[in-house]
Amino acid sequence: MARYTGPAYKKSRRLGFSTLESGKELAKRPYAPGQHGTDRKKKSSEYGIQLQEKQKMRYLYGLTEKQFRRTFDKAQKMNGITGENFFKLLESRLDNVVYRMGLANTRRAARQLVNHGHILVDGSKVDIPSYIVKPGSKISVKESSLEHPAIKASLEGRTSRPAYVEFDEKKMVGTYIRYPERSELTAEINESLIVEFYNR
Repeated sequence: MARYTGPAYKKSRRLGFSTLESGKELAKRPYAPGQHGTDRKKKSSEYGIQLQEKQKMRYLYGLTEKQFRRTFDKAQKMNGITGENFFKLLESRLDNVVYRMGLANTRRAARQLVNHGHILVDGSKVDIPSYIVKPGSKISVKESSLEHPAIKASLEGRTSRPAYVEFDEKKMVGTYIRYPERSELTAEINESLIVEFYNR
């Protein structure tokens, strides 16, 4: 399945979950899209609940099904709790770290910045959004991109950052300090249901 590139608001309303983490998509119309969105019954089977949880997480991070499954398989091979390892790997993707630092307003925009070569990791250009950033790595903006209007606009609108990343807006350099704790990530996703889905 290809990556979803349609309206983010419609997908969020379908899932009943803010994939942009802002809540704006559900503020005015907190029901599913379509003519019968207000009275459409949600799936209540065990499989349906697990599938919806998986889709919520996949659309949140903007991955294709193949990328998502590959990341899950990696998480299963790591020591510790599979669901939490899965979250750590997704949060460590370069596009997500760029988003968390405030260089882009959405993960989709962050992916574009990385793809177009605007981002450096420890001084070297990396244009692969799925690149896994290691704790302690320095993320910076390429010198020729320091005045990029989208980056400047995003930084001006950013009011806070999670504790596991830091960014110096004067030097335009940030650090991925550590892996996030589960308590620092969205509580609206039950990752154990995703583990059950893939272990069926």
